[in-house]
Amino acid sequence: MKEYRIYQVDAFTRERFKGNPAGVVPSAEGLTEAQMQALARELNNSETAFILPPDGADHELRIRYFTPTVEVPTCGHATVAAHYVRAIEKNLPACRVWHKIGIGTLPVDIIKEAGDYRIIMTQGDVEIADPLDAPRREAMLSALGLTSDDLDERCPVQSVSTGNSKIMVGIRRRERLNSLAPDFNALMRLSRSLLYKGVFVFTMDSDDADILTHARMFAPNIGINEDPVTGNGNGPLGAYLVHHRLAPHDGKEFYFKSRQGEAIGRPGTAHVWVEIEREEPVKVRCGGDAVIAFQTEIEI
Repeated sequence: MKEYRIYQVDAFTRERFKGNPAGVVPSAEGLTEAQMQALARELNNSETAFILPPDGADHELRIRYFTPTVEVPTCGHATVAAHYVRAIEKNLPACRVWHKIGIGTLPVDIIKEAGDYRIIMTQGDVEIADPLDAPRREAMLSALGLTSDDLDERCPVQSVSTGNSKIMVGIRRRERLNSLAPDFNALMRLSRSLLYKGVFVFTMDSDDADILTHARMFAPNIGINEDPVTGNGNGPLGAYLVHHRLAPHDGKEFYFKSRQGEAIGRPGTAHVWVEIEREEPVKVRCGGDAVIAFQTEIEI
């Protein structure tokens, strides 16, 4: 038997019980894959992050991510949560660390200010697929409970990835966004043919000058009907907005804030930076704040 520390961390917020909860096991060496999956199922957060020692000289730690049902290669809010816990435990200064995750070895910036931390992760390669054909687009809209009239005509329905693919669906009105009640079984069926990891519905209908977009994310195919605030949704959204010329920028970098989780009472804010070359997105960073909700120990 070995004792493991477990944290519950609310990411993309500094208020407990808001944002997106993630489990974090900061010293997970010794756990089997089956035990990691069982712990993730027991905690029942959308993802739990397991921090492991490095296995090479090019990184300082490894992280594995599990939903209640499957392992996933990367997760935005659980990355924020994991590095926040590590920074707290190690009393880190402002610094850059390198972690190895399912999509590769990438940097994470630890920002220290006013005695607290903000975590900014560099995401994977930007990949933008072709828009869905008409039959698949209509099937997606039907599963979401939307019609073509709800769509923002500037926004093709298509998959975008920075390591974990999301179908981007841009709609005109925030009121419509907050009233969505998807058919999750239909979304799961669609996932088998489209091979996406979630559906990210967003709108640029914002009455807050500080917030560019509002969003919701649905991923029943990986055991998450709705994710409160999604780093691997808002990051690709930034690439999508640049690609389709939907927001102004200086030609080198685009920065915006996105609000998510309002419809389910867990609001949080994601900060997104998109590096631009020749008017196209080439690199995405995404991050935000965090707060520890509680800590416990378990013997396994």
